[in-house]
Amino acid sequence: MENNDLKGLFKSDLGYMYYVEKEIVKALPDIADASSDPELKKAFVEHLERSKTHLERLEKIFETLDLKPRAKKSRGIGGLIKEGKELFDKKDDISPDVIDAALIAAAQRIEHYEIAAYGTLSTYAKLLGDTKAAGLLTKTLDEESEADAKLTRIAVKRVNPKIS
Repeated sequence: MENNDLKGLFKSDLGYMYYVEKEIVKALPDIADASSDPELKKAFVEHLERSKTHLERLEKIFETLDLKPRAKKSRGIGGLIKEGKELFDKKDDISPDVIDAALIAAAQRIEHYEIAAYGTLSTYAKLLGDTKAAGLLTKTLDEESEADAKLTRIAVKRVNPKIS
């Protein structure tokens, strides 16, 4: 953290989320390719495009703070993505429907991480009086919540019934 105040914490956490979104953008094409359900595959592709927009929003926030966007490695998200990627090594040994269910579970763990982080960042921005950043972060938070709900719908209606 740059210093011991809320603004320093805000900047530090922005760096973590910048890293998170960059890692998600790298991982989502493989995740989409690994899914066999067409609706799930489409949801992952759509989330890839949204994640690129999330990166752009973070870059705008860095710009308004007169900072160069800088990713700070997050071990938490790295572990979650690694867990998801481990499924790729097992895809020849597991049915496609089970892989889809596992991909949804892995993606939702990541979504929940993002929801918590963006909620916190939005609150920090509000406390700092940065209404523009708060608005951008809240929009991203809402999109992450929508993505999570969509994954739940796909799991409940399409994927999980095939494996039960």
